[in-house]
Amino acid sequence: MTFASPLWFLMLILLVPLIVWYILKEDTFKANLTISTTEAFEKAPKQAVVYLRHLPFILSVIAYCAVVCALARPQMSDSWSNKTTEGIDIVMSLDISSSMLAEDLKPNRLEAAKKVATHFINERPNDNIGVVLFAGESFTQCPLTINHAQLINLISGVKSGMIEDGTAIGNGLATAINRLKDSQAKSKVIILLTDGSNNRGEIAPVTAGEIAKTFGIRIYTIGVGKQGMAPYPVQTPYGIQYQDIEVDIDEPTLEQIANITGGKYFRATDNKSLEQIYQDIDTLEKTIINVSEFSQKEEMFHWFALLAVLCVICSVILKNTILRSIP
Repeated sequence: MTFASPLWFLMLILLVPLIVWYILKEDTFKANLTISTTEAFEKAPKQAVVYLRHLPFILSVIAYCAVVCALARPQMSDSWSNKTTEGIDIVMSLDISSSMLAEDLKPNRLEAAKKVATHFINERPNDNIGVVLFAGESFTQCPLTINHAQLINLISGVKSGMIEDGTAIGNGLATAINRLKDSQAKSKVIILLTDGSNNRGEIAPVTAGEIAKTFGIRIYTIGVGKQGMAPYPVQTPYGIQYQDIEVDIDEPTLEQIANITGGKYFRATDNKSLEQIYQDIDTLEKTIINVSEFSQKEEMFHWFALLAVLCVICSVILKNTILRSIP
């Protein structure tokens, strides 16, 4: 409920001196009878009417408040908005091969990728987003959904070793394409993140890119890993030892896939550059929302006016019946 003229509520301040006056003048309202002693009346029971003597004044205060509320024009709003997302369906295809445990990004490539992916999802509340994982094979971790809380929960549980090791980039793309091919969204996007070269799977990455193009799917590819060598943790009988492994990213293929589909290739060499890449993609793929709003206000002052009238009538009746004063 809203009020069209809320300044009328300032009139309620006048109640303060009125209540003070009533309390100070209460004794003058009592009938007086001069007698020699009140001892005979001390144990006499009080009738219920004694406790009702303040009721007319209380009703008058309520009536006054109701009149002020009526003057302030209370209104009930019936309103709703229809949001139409000319939307974007996004599938994030994430490499979870063992090489994603390399620690050139902190704490490692996989955890860094999960962190920025989570932030990206939080920044796009109106989009359907899904997640595909791949290593030596691929599978859908979460289909397209608007339930981003559940999606983020599933991403937090992603870890290397969930499936057979390897890097099947083509399969990772094919699974993501399968999730998007029947989408009716205005824009369909795949964000592929990998740190290697395709060495497994039945589908060549470029072939998958061509398939994506036929379905109108745009692919952004991200190669993650610094230039040269990267520290990789190895479990030994003496605990975790680190050895340097060569960073081998098939950048020409990733760039070709992006170009075929109208996307873009990015290279992330550290956490900051990875975060910036997702910010750039977020800027490139903005959701367009058309909002149609309808609002209708209903005046509610008559209910407060009716309350004021009823209180005045009850006060008058009480004063002239059970609470009437005898001259």
